[in-house]
Amino acid sequence: MMLPPLLEHGLQAMLPTRLLSALMHRFAAIEQPWIRQATIDFVRRSYAIDLSEAEREDPRAYASFNDFFTRSLKPGSRPLAEAPALLSPVDGTISQWGRIDGDTVFQAKGRSFSAGALLGDAAGAQAFRDGAFATIYLAPYNYHRIHMPMSARLLQGRYIPGRLFSVQPSTVRAIDGLFARNERLALQFETAFGPMALVLVGALFVGSIETVIEGKISPPHWRSPRDYDYRDRDLQLDRGAELGRFNMGSTVIMLLPPGLARWREDLGPGDAVRMGQSLGQLSQPSA
Repeated sequence: MMLPPLLEHGLQAMLPTRLLSALMHRFAAIEQPWIRQATIDFVRRSYAIDLSEAEREDPRAYASFNDFFTRSLKPGSRPLAEAPALLSPVDGTISQWGRIDGDTVFQAKGRSFSAGALLGDAAGAQAFRDGAFATIYLAPYNYHRIHMPMSARLLQGRYIPGRLFSVQPSTVRAIDGLFARNERLALQFETAFGPMALVLVGALFVGSIETVIEGKISPPHWRSPRDYDYRDRDLQLDRGAELGRFNMGSTVIMLLPPGLARWREDLGPGDAVRMGQSLGQLSQPSA
């Protein structure tokens, strides 16, 4: 049953979300065999998770529930669309995508947030003014590693503390500015086509956000922002390369400058996508 938005917001606001998410993180790391296996079996049945694409198809081959949830796939399971396609960075469902209206990013009917607030960087958000965005939701049954939508050099990251509201569709429709209020990691890149930002949004029961560069970013759930400056390092990440991972479902938001990409007309909100699938075509880089 769908709750009225005001009631859903109120109930979420009362939850001790940091405590619940910290407990989930600890629980997911338990290696005691009967707890680990009972949890994996329950989740597999509840979400009809198919392990045929996983490198380890045997559900007993995982050291913990977190190990299972962040499982790797067999080589070739996610072929990359031919360049110059812009790749989906994750398996998930398109929540929203389209044009950024000035600095305003559409969240759901009657609800939005600003790119500056999302990035925690009003100056840096100017590069994406009147640009494009894609918001992709990862459900618990999805593959939970995040990959590069195009080749890029990582310039900087900012961990932004915040709430841990659920990011399931009903909550996204109920809480204004949700993605700019939740805990998140905003990463900014330089590409041959222009700037790009990827924002990894935390949520209720998301036990951790990790990157291949820093390892675990959260938890702990810090109370103040933390900056990561990579501009003096040559951190080049290839198209399709692994960037990071979530423990439990969450959301990835991609921001692009004006004119960089043209979204596919046969895809839209509510459609499922897979990592490596084309989301649209990139414009050719300027000389």
